[in-house]
Amino acid sequence: MVMAYFVENFWGEKNSGFDVLYHNMKHGQISTKELADFVRERATIEEAYSRSMTKLAKSASNYSQLGTFAPVWDVFKTSTEKLANCHLDLVRKLQELIKEVQKYGEEQVKSHKKTKEEVAGTLEAVQTIQSTTQALQKSKENYNAKCVEQERLKKEGATQREIEKAAVKSKKATDTYKLYVEKYALAKADFEQKMTETAQKFQDIEETHLIHIKEIIGSLSNAIKEIHLQIGQVHEEFINNMANTTVESLIQKFAESKGTGKERPGLIEFEECDTASAVEGIKPRKRKTFALPGIIKKEKDAESVECPDADSLNIPDVDEEGYSIKPETNQNDTKENHFYSSSDSDSEDEEPKKYRIEIKPMHPNNSHHTMASLDELKVSIGNITLSPAISRHSPVQMNRNLSNEELTKSKPSAPPNERGTSDLLAWDPLFGPSLDSSSSSSLTSSSSARPTTPLSVGTIVPPPRPASRPKLTSGKLSGINEIPRPFSPPVTSNTSPPPAAPLARAESSSSISSSASLSAANTPTVGVSRGPSPVSLGNQDTLPVAVALTESVNAYFKGADPTKCIVKITGDMTMSFPSGIIKVFTSNPTPAVLCFRVKNISRLEQILPNAQLVFSDPSQCDSNTKDFWMNMQAVTVYLKKLSEQNPAASYYNVDVLKYQVSSNGIQSTPLNLATYWKCSASTTDLRVDYKYNPEAMVAPSVLSNIQVVVPVDGGVMNMQSLPPAIWNAEQMKAFWKLSSISEKSENGGSGSLRAKFDLSEGPSKPTTLAVQFLSEGSTLSGVDFELVGTGYRLSLIKKRFATGRYLADC
Repeated sequence: MVMAYFVENFWGEKNSGFDVLYHNMKHGQISTKELADFVRERATIEEAYSRSMTKLAKSASNYSQLGTFAPVWDVFKTSTEKLANCHLDLVRKLQELIKEVQKYGEEQVKSHKKTKEEVAGTLEAVQTIQSTTQALQKSKENYNAKCVEQERLKKEGATQREIEKAAVKSKKATDTYKLYVEKYALAKADFEQKMTETAQKFQDIEETHLIHIKEIIGSLSNAIKEIHLQIGQVHEEFINNMANTTVESLIQKFAESKGTGKERPGLIEFEECDTASAVEGIKPRKRKTFALPGIIKKEKDAESVECPDADSLNIPDVDEEGYSIKPETNQNDTKENHFYSSSDSDSEDEEPKKYRIEIKPMHPNNSHHTMASLDELKVSIGNITLSPAISRHSPVQMNRNLSNEELTKSKPSAPPNERGTSDLLAWDPLFGPSLDSSSSSSLTSSSSARPTTPLSVGTIVPPPRPASRPKLTSGKLSGINEIPRPFSPPVTSNTSPPPAAPLARAESSSSISSSASLSAANTPTVGVSRGPSPVSLGNQDTLPVAVALTESVNAYFKGADPTKCIVKITGDMTMSFPSGIIKVFTSNPTPAVLCFRVKNISRLEQILPNAQLVFSDPSQCDSNTKDFWMNMQAVTVYLKKLSEQNPAASYYNVDVLKYQVSSNGIQSTPLNLATYWKCSASTTDLRVDYKYNPEAMVAPSVLSNIQVVVPVDGGVMNMQSLPPAIWNAEQMKAFWKLSSISEKSENGGSGSLRAKFDLSEGPSKPTTLAVQFLSEGSTLSGVDFELVGTGYRLSLIKKRFATGRYLADC
């Protein structure tokens, strides 16, 4: 049994032992998670090592199999494969151990949640004795002050009325002091009893936790030990195999496999030359210079017969090389039968015969020869590939812009009986055929052999496609009427439309931890219509604070496919302090810690608190709430700095935290968009469809101050629009302003903006439009705020969301 260390060592003057023990228990969850991460990283390393060893074993089989050393590679390969299998077995065991650690972590979370409920009474007792101690100290100081004041009046000879008045105050202070002494005694007894029980409970939890963790570590060490034993056996086997692979055995194997035979060459004795028989009868003759010795040798060899007795035969004449020469009587015959001559004559009759070679053409019907020729060609050509056939294009197609050609080259041609695909309103994803027929106007129909695009005809050049956006296929366009709520994007400028990168610019805003974000100029302003009064505050008052939750929705609509919509939603929380609170903080060396809770965080992907001012417990396991507390010393220093920079300010704002909201594509946008362009040389027709989307908000709220900006080039001379828009000739942009959009609006918040532009330098090019709006009183994420603990009160909380970069492109 372990001694009660926690019971004896966590008291102290400030009674903060409970907080230390509670957070120590929560840190156990962090330890469990980090242990699982450590084992997982070890498993990853072992798996990578196993793969590398397997690859090495395969490469050993590809090494040279020549020479006497070749059999040794088989030993290396076998040993390396076994080592790889050993490490792979360790990976399997570590993965099983990770599952065990994760299971324990889940049980640990449940146990800690139950313990938190059980020790709630102790937390109340700690807060009670802390507040009672503080009140007792203040009442004691007040009692001493009143007594001293009474004695001073008596000594100075004050009036009887003043002395009696001071005596009343002194008696009242005495009663208050005695009352707090009694309260403190009761609070102390309750605190000691509950703290003793809780400390022992925390120690029992830690003992159980450490025992379980040690068991897991024991399993880890045993698994590693077993694998190391197996590795040792593999190495021992490798040593034995190398010992058995002797030099003699390697040389023997090479000799047996590569040997060329055991028969040695026979004995050859020296034989003296018989010069008498060899020289007799030799008459040297001069040969023609063009004679071929090889052919002569072959013919002479065929005619010559070895004769052991030179005297018994008529030995023919031979030349200096030892070849026989025909008798002169047969020279005429020789000339007729051979293409060389052995005479000394240089007449033309002695020239060699000329052979006539005739190559007949291959028979056209000879399939065998044809196949052989093709095979020979294939062998000769090898891997040479033919160039693709050059496709034919009409002159109009060849002159089309590259982007337009990319959009149209994969689209099938429209059947003759199909509704003209150049009809702009036929591609309406919101209203489709239900629109009035008078509002649809057809473009010039294209050739049946040429693909069509709903965006433009050949003269229209669409804006450059962002590098990060995929091309819109014809399949998506042809099914646009069947998509429940697709939105074809609109436009903002003539430059390249912003892809996902512009939306990511929200990430480049000043970090909370930077000095810029902590300046009063960069912090968002909280509404000043209500809130805490900046007047001087007493130390015993609850201090007022205000909070602002501001979210920014960034969206980029592209094409008619809703899945191509990019959405990013970020938010920040700002806390506002009245100027009078600075005096309270500076006069109190230990002001009450400001604790708060952020609720409804299940839709948040990431929360980034201000590391300089805000603390949080990373072990918190509640998926819907998260608690924070502020570094009051740092907050005080920061507020003093702001007051020095702007002494006349009534409020000072502090960036508390930032967060990012998880998004689900177009379903997360409060206002869905789609644009349609019909461009010709003289006019440009534009329609922007919008639809209010209450599903993007936790509670549907009104979108107000809607502004739509559409750049139009081509030299606009006149604009007709519905609803009325404003044309800015300098900026070449059309502006629409709508007061509000909500579920109560006409058609449930759905509508269209239409405009027709008369051009002098047409046609126009479809561009990217931008939209701005805001909504007060709610957020898209549903995040909420509440204060925890005593000492502060929430005087105002303000929520809003607005657009960041809200763009649409076609």
